[in-house]
Parts: sequence; C-alpha cells; structure tokens
Amino acid sequence: MGKRKSRAKPPPKKRMDKLDTVFCCPFCNHGSSVECRIDMKNLIGEAACRICQESFSTTITALTEPIDIYSEWIDECERVNNLEDDAA
Repeated sequence: MGKRKSRAKPPPKKRMDKLDTVFCCPFCNHGSSVECRIDMKNLIGEAACRICQESFSTTITALTEPIDIYSEWIDECERVNNLEDDAA
C-alpha cells in the first residue's frame, strides 16, 4: 500500500519592489528633484527638474515606467555631449 500524499504548500509569491519615480537631475545634480510624469492619453512621458527647470519629453508605450523616461533623458544627454566632443 502507498502513502498518502502530503499537501504541498504553494511557494510564496515574490513581491516586486516599487521602482523610483523621482531622480537626481543631470544638470544641477540636486538629488530627488526630477519628477517623471506619464500621460497615457497622449502617449507622452515627461521628466522635469523642480530646481533648475530643465525638462525632457519623449513618446512612450503602454509598458513605459518613469525609470525608462529618466534613462532616455540620461542617454540623450550623453549622446549630445559625445557629439560636441567629436566636433571639437
């Protein structure tokens, strides 16, 4: 005769940590001054600094998060700086 099967508990669900929505400004280096806003109606994402009033806008998709908008802003700043270095 066989043993009865024990009831296995389901594995605990992994909790996803929330991603940041405020970041450090690449121009004035003021911590937590850049706030990202997502407009799903117009598919526009905007990152703006409250201190130096710099801002960046980009088109977004349904999967875009605030960290994606900030990363695109940083990438665009690096691309512009590299173009200026190459021209000089």
